[in-house]
Amino acid sequence: MPRYRYKAFSDDGTIIEDVAEVPDPQSLFQLLQEKGLHLINYTSEEAKVEEVKDQKEEKAQKKRRFSLFGGVSDADISLFTRQLSALVGAGVSIVDALEVVGEQLPNPKLKEAVLEVAKDVSEGNSLTNAMRKHPKVFPELVVNLVQVGEETGELDKALMRASEYYEKMAMIKSKIKSASFYPISVMVVAVIIVTAILYFIVPTFSEIYESLGGSLPLPTQILIGMSNALRENIGLIILSIVIFSIAFKQAYSRNYRFRRFIHSKLLNLPKFGDLFMKSAMAKFGRTMATLFSSGVSIERALEVAGNVAGNLVIKEAVDSVRKDITEGMSMWSAMEKTKMFPSMVIAMVKVGEETGQLDQMLESIARFYEDEVDRTVEGLISLIEPLMIVFLGVIIGGILIGLYMPIFKMGELIR
Repeated sequence: MPRYRYKAFSDDGTIIEDVAEVPDPQSLFQLLQEKGLHLINYTSEEAKVEEVKDQKEEKAQKKRRFSLFGGVSDADISLFTRQLSALVGAGVSIVDALEVVGEQLPNPKLKEAVLEVAKDVSEGNSLTNAMRKHPKVFPELVVNLVQVGEETGELDKALMRASEYYEKMAMIKSKIKSASFYPISVMVVAVIIVTAILYFIVPTFSEIYESLGGSLPLPTQILIGMSNALRENIGLIILSIVIFSIAFKQAYSRNYRFRRFIHSKLLNLPKFGDLFMKSAMAKFGRTMATLFSSGVSIERALEVAGNVAGNLVIKEAVDSVRKDITEGMSMWSAMEKTKMFPSMVIAMVKVGEETGQLDQMLESIARFYEDEVDRTVEGLISLIEPLMIVFLGVIIGGILIGLYMPIFKMGELIR
C-alpha cells in the first residue's frame, strides 16, 4: 500500500508531520478528518500530499525515466498497431487490448504512452483524443486513421492499414540508410587511418630523414608539414569540429531557412538527389493512398503527407497543392503548378481524378516509387563500392609514396 507524507495542524494549533499508509490521498484526507487534523494550505478535497517511495522504487523510476528519452521508430508503431488490430478484431475490449499490448511492447517510451492511453480510455475518453495527448509518440497519420476507424466502426482495419503503412516506411528508411551508411563509414575509417598515420607514423620517418640530411622530395615535405600541423593543433582541430557540429545541429533544428537550404541541396546532389526525390514520392504516395482510401479528406491527407515527406521543399509544394485544392483547383493541376512533382505522378493523379479511382492511382504511385527506391539503392551501392576502393587507394597510396620516396635515395643521402 502506498505511503504519504503530510503536514497538518490540530485544533489547538499543534503542527504534526507524519507518514500514513493509505490507498490514496482522499483516504488520507478522511483519516485526518477523523483524527481532528487539518492539512496545511488545504483548499479542496484533492489533498496535495507527497507520496513516499522506497529507494529501490525511486531507482527503478529514474531508470525508467532515463529510458524514455529514446525515440519511437516506424517499426515500433507498426508492431503496436498490428498487435492492437489483431486483439480488437478478435473482440477484445479496447482497454484490455491496450493494456495487453502495452505490457508486451519492447520500447519503454511507447509502452508508457500506451498504458496511459488505456487509462484515459477506461475513464471515458475516446481512443483518438487519448492518443492526441502524446504527439511525440503517436504520429499524426495513426491518430487520423484511428479517428476514421472509430467513426466507421472498423478500428481493426484502420489499425492494420497503419501497421502496413509504417512497415513500408521502415523499409524505405532502411534502404536510404543502407545507401548512405557505406560511403559514410568508409569516409570515417579513412579519416581515422590517415589521422593515425600522420600523428604517429610520419613523425618517426621525419626524424630519420632529418638525421640523414639532404633535401626531401616535395610530396614528403607536404606530408611532414601536414603531420606537424596536426600534432601542433590537434586540440584546436577537435574543438573546432565539436563547435561546428553543435552549431550546425542548432541551426538545423531552429532555423527554418537554413534547414530548407540543406534540404534543397540534398535534392540536387548527384545520384543521391534522385534517391531522396524518389523516397519522398514513395512516402507521399503511400501516405495519400493510406489516408484517402480510409476515408480521410484529401485536404487533411495532403497536410499529413506534407509533414511525413521528410523534405521541406517538397512539403512546401504539397502545402501549395492543398491550398489550391481548397480554392477549387484540381489536384493534378495544382501539382503541375508547383513544378516539383514528376510528370508520371501528375499523369497518374490526373487519370485517377478523371476516372474516380484516385486511391488506386495513389497506391500505384506508392508501389512504383518504392520499387524505384530499391533499384536506385542497389545501383548506388554497386557504383559506390569501386569508387570507395579507388578513393582509399589514392589516399593511402599517396601517403605511402610520400613516406618512401626518400628511401629510394637513401644511398645518396648516406654518402
